[in-house]
This record gives sequence, C-alpha cells and structure tokens, in this order.
Amino acid sequence: MSNKSKAVLFDKNPGRNAQTYGIARELNTDMDLIHEPSVGVMGTKGDSQCYLGVQRKVEAIHECLRQRLGRADGQMPMRLVQPEYTVATSDGMRNGTREMRYSLIGREVTHDTVCEHLSASGLEGTIAVVACDKPPVGTLAGLLEHNRPAIIMSDGPIRPGRDSATEQPIDIITGFQAAANTDAEFKKRISKEACPGYGSCGGMFTYNTMQTFIGVVGMQPLNMVSPPSDDPRRLQEFPEQLVNYLQGMIERGDTPRHIVSRDSIRNALIVSMAVGGSTNVMLHAPEIARAAGFRSFSEDIMSPEEFNHLSQNVVPVLTDARPYGVYSMVDIDEKGGVQVIVKALMDAGLLNGDTLTCTGETLAEQVARLNTSEPDGTVVYPVEKPYKETGGLRVLGGNLSPEFSAVLKLAGVEGGLENNRFIGRARIFNGEQDLLNVLESNPEVFSDHDMVIVRYEGPSGAPGMPEMLDSTSRITTLCREKDIVVGLMTDARFSGGSVGLVIGHVGPEAALGGPIAFVEDGDEIIVDLDTNEINCTALQDAATLKSRKIAWEKVVADNNGIHPLCGEVDTRLLNRMRLSAVSAVYGAGMHPDRQLWVPQERNAEKSGFVPQNKFRKGSQKAF
Repeated sequence: MSNKSKAVLFDKNPGRNAQTYGIARELNTDMDLIHEPSVGVMGTKGDSQCYLGVQRKVEAIHECLRQRLGRADGQMPMRLVQPEYTVATSDGMRNGTREMRYSLIGREVTHDTVCEHLSASGLEGTIAVVACDKPPVGTLAGLLEHNRPAIIMSDGPIRPGRDSATEQPIDIITGFQAAANTDAEFKKRISKEACPGYGSCGGMFTYNTMQTFIGVVGMQPLNMVSPPSDDPRRLQEFPEQLVNYLQGMIERGDTPRHIVSRDSIRNALIVSMAVGGSTNVMLHAPEIARAAGFRSFSEDIMSPEEFNHLSQNVVPVLTDARPYGVYSMVDIDEKGGVQVIVKALMDAGLLNGDTLTCTGETLAEQVARLNTSEPDGTVVYPVEKPYKETGGLRVLGGNLSPEFSAVLKLAGVEGGLENNRFIGRARIFNGEQDLLNVLESNPEVFSDHDMVIVRYEGPSGAPGMPEMLDSTSRITTLCREKDIVVGLMTDARFSGGSVGLVIGHVGPEAALGGPIAFVEDGDEIIVDLDTNEINCTALQDAATLKSRKIAWEKVVADNNGIHPLCGEVDTRLLNRMRLSAVSAVYGAGMHPDRQLWVPQERNAEKSGFVPQNKFRKGSQKAF
C-alpha cells in the first residue's frame, strides 16, 4: 500500500487517528504530519553495564530528530514515533550458568522485536543504538528484512579498569581468568575493579568485533565505532550527524540492502580476521547475509576454502588487542579509530573501497573524509609489519566437523600447535557444568595434551548454544600455571574473550547425531592447520563409527527421539530454540524451514574483486 493510500485510510477512521494525534501532541510534533511516513529511534536494554548508556543516546537522537521534522526548508515532513527498546540478557553475568543458554537466543528475540516494531509501525526511517554482543546482530537482521532507510550507532565500549595493587589495566576477562586463583582477596579486588563505569566489553571480544563488522559492512559510520560509551561526542556531536545521514538515505532512497552487499560482507570478514576477532562472527555473518537476501553464505559470499586461504596467506592481524594482546578499543580510538585499520587494509589492496555506506559515501570516500591517520605501530600495526603474520580466525573440517563449521581463534592460541598440528587425548564432558565441577574441585586431573570435549551444548542440544568463557578462562589459567596445553572442542561457542586452543561450533552437533557424539575418552584427536581439519582417529575406522552410531541411536530411540544428555527445556523460548534452530554453519538461528527463511532472495552479483596483499609473498591466489 502506498503512503498516499495509507493517508486516505487514516483520514477516514477517527479511531485510528485518535492515538496518532495524541502521540503527536505529547511528542510536541506537527499534528498535520500524522499521515506522513514515520521515523524513529530504537535502542537495546538489558541488565548489565553494557546497556546503561543507551537510553541517554536514544533520547538525544530522538530530540535531534524531533527538531528536524517539519515543513520548513531543510526539514523532513515526516511523523515521529516514540523510542522503542528491545530486551536482552548479559553475557558476562551469565557465563558458566544455565541461564547462558539465553544469550544467543537474545539475538533472535531482538530480531523478532525489531521486526514487529518496524513492520507494525511501517517505519520509513530508523536510527538504532545498540549495545552488548547479540542485540546488534538481531537489530541489523531486522533492519535488513524491513529494508527501509536505517542506520546503526554503537553505544560504545567500556573503559578498562585498573588493578589498585599493580596499576595494570584489567577487564572482565581478567576477572574470569582470576576464578582459578585461590586468593580470595585477590579475586574480590579484581571483580570490584575490572569494570568501572559503563559500556560494552572493551577488548576485541564479540561486541567490538561485530561493531567493527557493522561499520565496515556500511551500516554504521566508522568514526562512531570505537569511542567509549561515556565519550561526549556520543551525545553532543553524533546525534546530529546520524540524523543528517538518515535524511540523506531517505532522500536518495538508499536502503540496508543497497549497502549490505556481497563485497561489503567480504570486506567485513577480512577486517574481522585482521583484528583477531571473535569466533562468533562466523555465526553472525551468515545470519546477516541471510537477512540481506543471500541464500548460501559459502556459495554467495565466501567459501571455507577462500576464508582459510585469506587467513593463512593474505590477511595478517594488525591489532595488539585484548584478549590475545594488551590494548582495548579505547586505545584503538585514541590512535585514530577502526578507520585506521580499514585504511591500512584498503591501501594494501585487501578491501573493496567502492562499497556503499550509510553516509552516502563509498567506504574509500568515508575513510578519506575522516582524515584517517596511519597505524601507530604499537596498538595498530601496518600491513607490511603486522602484529601477527596470519589472520586471527580459521574454519575447520575433518571427520569431527563434516559441515566445515568448526572455528578456531588462531590469534588467541597460546601454544600446542607444533608444526601446525595438535595431537591429544579426548576427555569427554557431556555438558559444561560437568567440566566446571571438575575444574573447580579437581583441576589437577588434566594433563598436557588433553583435548576436552564438551558436547550436547549446541543450538538444539543445550538448547541455545551457550558460550563457555568460564570454562576456557579456567583452562587458560591452569595451562599457564602448569605450563601445559589443554585444548577444548565443543558444539557450543566461545566468548570473544576466550583464548587458548579452543574450537567451537562443531557440527553437526551431538544432539543431532553429529560425529562429536561418538567420540570416547582416550580417543586420539588431531588438529591439523595445514589441512584445516579436526579428526578423531578412531572414527576413521568404518566399523567403529558404525557400532558407536548404532549404540547412540538406540539410546535416542529409547528416550522418545531425543538424547537424555541434552539440556532440559522448561520455557517456551528454549523449546522454540530446540525445535527450530539451524546448524552453526547457517548461523544457529531459529529458522525451522530453510526454504522459507531467506526473505526476498537475491542473486549474489560477483564483482570480481579479489583481495591481494601487496606486502606478502604468495598472496595472489584467487578463488
């Protein structure tokens, strides 16, 4: 229905008009504009420090937008709607608990809420302020499906804490790694001092990985990614800039699907490698691509083979950032912001600078307008002399990951990959809580080159695919103290703050009869980064695989079609996740029928752009 038809419809129904007039009166906007297309601001809320700064930004943008609406020159003749908020939980306070199952589900709930608000309100223009890990992705997916002019602003990261005893900067990951310490006073001091102020996690964890992704993909101005949440610019300068950009998008007719293209997603993936980003990007990127109208991530955007080629041979890590390094996003901001990283990669021939952004400029034009500086060489490194030679992420296949979904944050590996291989013994834990119990009460049972396997924690099995920051942090501390290497492999996922030899997203998951379900204690596990595979030697024998699979299927059949080691389902949301979650390789979202879950499918227009690192030998291979 056209806007004109909507206006006629409203004009003929005083009942529908009544509240619209009432809202305009209370918001102090022009009541003659109630039948015009509407614009508004959205934000995310939750129960952690991540969300404390959101509302004041939403209110500042709302007021700036209100003043811009009208019929005078330079104004937008549009109706204003009141701010809307989505709800999500806190990853940090839930890690290591069964409530962590709701973390990834929070992405889905945010998506649903955004979809309901945008579709029911018929918004023609939206500015969204996002915080924490999962709501930004759910918000972007909803904006892409609605596909009307929209723009995102990060609420901003938290500033690091400072240990009063050592004067060293600390953060929430310091707190999780302190859990294995026996000094109660030390643990109390760290927990009280790690997270002063407000804002989302400050290292290159999932939040900042995805905010950088959203900026590079074009839906957020680059200069708004890295400033901390309490930076005055977020209230004094950015609101007017955002309204200007939104007005430009509306006037030009630019929509999220004009911006989020094949090449812009590829750009964002390459930057994620270069910042040593969170493994969660490999769940969120397919979901963003799906919402943008691409049916197959591996075929339309980037295959696993090309991803690994770029990470191994072309794209280095440019940031010395937490959790694998020293600095935070606040430090990156002080050295010029994420646009410095983008410029360095673009100058090296690794990014396509012609992609459109929400500012109306191409990515290259936006970087040039921002007078972007060069890498400082301490926090952000140049491509020709990087912080690490290879990209920060690797996806793995093999007989334990036949979907090629498993992902390793190579930037965070602290040891154990002699000649690019790890050979270990399987230590089975059917659920994270069993592992946490042993780490808490009897950590000395772990030996060098154990490969801990945590299963039945996938999207359907948990359900909800919780991240395992508590477990990985304790294992990291254990390995550092004993000078050993203990790996961890799971069908669940990890926090962006996890470090060590940790491999997540193994699929198919155990609950669905994936090979990870058939591994037994003591089996030899081989991680090979030359072939990019994880294999269980015992399962290479067809007879062994068959017998173990038959035994597993009998247990399932005797338990009414679900394995008894799967997590309990006691809420509607958990039940919905169990019944409708797709595999990690597709984003682990709630999509019961993959033939229906791609809105307005579009073909990927291949640009022919191939990233080519000018500074590294052997980087010209193209896929």
